[in-house]
Amino acid sequence: MAARRQAFGNRQSYNRSSYRQAYVYGNTVPKPEVLPKRKSAAQPERPVRTSRQVRRNRKRAMNMSPAYTVFLAIAAACAVLICVAYLKLQSDMVSRSESISALQEELADLTEQNDTAYNAAEDSVNLEEIRDKAMNEMGMVYASQGNVVEYESPTSDYVKQYNDIPSDGVLAKSKDAAE
Repeated sequence: MAARRQAFGNRQSYNRSSYRQAYVYGNTVPKPEVLPKRKSAAQPERPVRTSRQVRRNRKRAMNMSPAYTVFLAIAAACAVLICVAYLKLQSDMVSRSESISALQEELADLTEQNDTAYNAAEDSVNLEEIRDKAMNEMGMVYASQGNVVEYESPTSDYVKQYNDIPSDGVLAKSKDAAE
């Protein structure tokens, strides 16, 4: 950084190869002045000669054929369609996400209401009072050893009893099961 410094009263000036800048005290600072680059006079620019074939090739490269133009138009249309489809999918995803959030909030509210109602119903029932009424007023008794009959259910987990349960404990048999 070989700079030449000149002092002019309050100013100091630096002369560099491509621009000139002055240091100013105070609140105003001028923009640096850019000097044009000097050209050496020893080497004048001369136009470069190109052959006729090179000029013809350059001209042909600058022109677009109708087929290439159609190809570019179709490629641009495909790119636009892909972008539109992407944006549509993204908006669908956002709307579904919002819908899921709304349904989750509704589920949380319904679960809370259900739990509150269940706890209120459970707290309102006094099992000791029910047992006392059943035994004293209705004459019910606990089941003894011989009162419980176990049986095999052929189809489901509960049975509606219309008749007495057979002594062997089997309610129904198909014809194929007997063989």
